[in-house]
Amino acid sequence: MGPLKGIKVIEFSGIGPGPFCGMLLADLGADVIRISRKDAEGMENKFDIHNRSKRTIVADLKNKKSVDEILKFIGQVDVIFEGFRPGVMEKLGLGPDVCFEINPKLVYGRMTGWGQEGPMSKMAGHDINYISLSGALNAIGRKDSNPIPPLNLIGDYGGGGMHLAFGIVSALIHSIRTGEGQVVDSAMVDGSLSLMSFFYSLKQMGHWDDKRESNLLDGYAHFYDTYECKDNKYIAIGSIEPQFYSELLDKLAIDDERFLDQYNKKLWPELKQVIASKIMQKTRLEWQDIFADTDACVTPVLDMSEAQENIHNLKRNAFTNIDGFNQPSASPRFSKTKPEIKYNAKKVGIDLDDICREFDLSIEAFNN
Repeated sequence: MGPLKGIKVIEFSGIGPGPFCGMLLADLGADVIRISRKDAEGMENKFDIHNRSKRTIVADLKNKKSVDEILKFIGQVDVIFEGFRPGVMEKLGLGPDVCFEINPKLVYGRMTGWGQEGPMSKMAGHDINYISLSGALNAIGRKDSNPIPPLNLIGDYGGGGMHLAFGIVSALIHSIRTGEGQVVDSAMVDGSLSLMSFFYSLKQMGHWDDKRESNLLDGYAHFYDTYECKDNKYIAIGSIEPQFYSELLDKLAIDDERFLDQYNKKLWPELKQVIASKIMQKTRLEWQDIFADTDACVTPVLDMSEAQENIHNLKRNAFTNIDGFNQPSASPRFSKTKPEIKYNAKKVGIDLDDICREFDLSIEAFNN
């Protein structure tokens, strides 16, 4: 089950990007064992998608007997990762140097906002703060609006958890080939900068203006934006290439010669008004039917409930229903080692007895 089957991972429980990294690894078949505090943090129920397919134990990380057993545990796994502020794991006696003495092949993942060093490394922060320093936040929004937080997808999940998972798997390959473990320092500010690489490239080439809603991909272009329909729902248009743009104009029944000068930015505001007027004449469903089976790159803007009923998502089994929770399926897909979600999040600590037996650990040390 999954390409990471047989890989054993210890996750020191946290919030957001760390658990998301663990979910990705578990989705791909790794045996992810989550160590939570006895006063485990919120959202501990079957709907906490971050913790699906993981096993769970509890431990007092300030108890030396518990830490000694955890070190014994670490000696038997392939990966550990944590999301504490820099220096916390060292204070607990669980820092990289100690762990590498026990397990030289270990991949040691570290998830932070600002990184392990630097003047801001020990400061608190959240997604909105990390992406504010990378240039991402400033680029998102309308000209007349404040920068708009893009949920917490860029810093926490794309730049954080997903980058950490990628780093861990890369370090695993190195460990398997060489027998040498290493630290993976995943900082959300670094990850969000990595996600912005293309835009730094465009800026350097003179193709990107740092003002919001002034560029090809930020909602300024009439052929790359969202439009409101007659029923107050929306469609998304992304007709960048000339052949797709031509199909867009055909389906909108637009024969205005101004539209032939597609990349004349001076015309974009007035051309956008024409398209907005056209789109407002029909409902989202009517436009969906008109653009069905075309290459005009026009799609309905769905909410989360609608996404679960979308025919394409249904045909691709993009959601998996487990015990009444219809959730996004494991991704990406593999032709041979097909991943699957084993179960929803478990009650915190429920696997303690089984884990202790499997890894020859003292149950008493965890129960103190």
